[in-house]
Amino acid sequence: MPLSAFALILLAGVIHASWNIAAKKANGDARFAFQSSVFMAVVWAPVGIALGWSVVPAWGTKEWAFIVLSGVLHVFYYVVLLRGYRKSDLTVVYPLARGSGPLLSSLVAILFLGEKISLIGVAGIFGVVLGVFLVAGGPRLFQKKHDPAQRERVHKGMRYGVLTGAFIAAYTVTDSYAVKFLAMSPILLDYMGNFVRLVLLLPAALQDRATTARMWRAQWKYALLVAAISPVSYVLVLYAVQQAPISHVAPAREVSMLFAALIGGHLLREGDRVLRLLGALFIAAGVIALALG
Repeated sequence: MPLSAFALILLAGVIHASWNIAAKKANGDARFAFQSSVFMAVVWAPVGIALGWSVVPAWGTKEWAFIVLSGVLHVFYYVVLLRGYRKSDLTVVYPLARGSGPLLSSLVAILFLGEKISLIGVAGIFGVVLGVFLVAGGPRLFQKKHDPAQRERVHKGMRYGVLTGAFIAAYTVTDSYAVKFLAMSPILLDYMGNFVRLVLLLPAALQDRATTARMWRAQWKYALLVAAISPVSYVLVLYAVQQAPISHVAPAREVSMLFAALIGGHLLREGDRVLRLLGALFIAAGVIALALG
């Protein structure tokens, strides 16, 4: 993996962990996702217009098909992620989502896109997955001595985390193919896909307008933060994909777990800090192995 791609992933990891903590603190649902998308369309309009003015009109059926598919997958991903955050802890949902997603996307890239990976790269993937497992609670996830309510909360987090990871894998492969093989702009792919997300999320926002208005007033700061920084983290990853194999970039994104374990664990006070820090170290080792492999 080129050093430039690795640097992009590190920066993206800090940003990604930050906006996920904001989303968790907002405790929102599909209406929060819609609010974030509205702010995203406004905040990034100057960039979208400047880059897309001469490019978007030249897009054909294939490019627009990928825009729609990307937008749909991102909606499912975000709504499931937010629901997981409402039902469980960030330090359960987030690591499981981030661990299962890249593992699946790397396997797809290797099996179906013809990418190659060395033994050290394989070791890196397993290092990331093991680290994610430890951050999520390790063997304690399967123990039956815990409080039943807390155990059920953790199990819900596991289910939502893995489901979120499946959508992460789907949109990672889809978007990576678009920027790598169709030469689509990562910025335009994400910005134009946001309008698909707006259309799909609009019914949820209009279903109960009074509740939507109340939630908007309470959550607008978190939504604005997510809108301002989340596209940056993902666009940086897509630029990294243009420089390195998907099977390396996808697992390396989990460097964000280092920051989520340290920052999120402190801010949200969700416990198991030592075990989760150990998991973060395994993730760091896995990321280094991926960078070398």
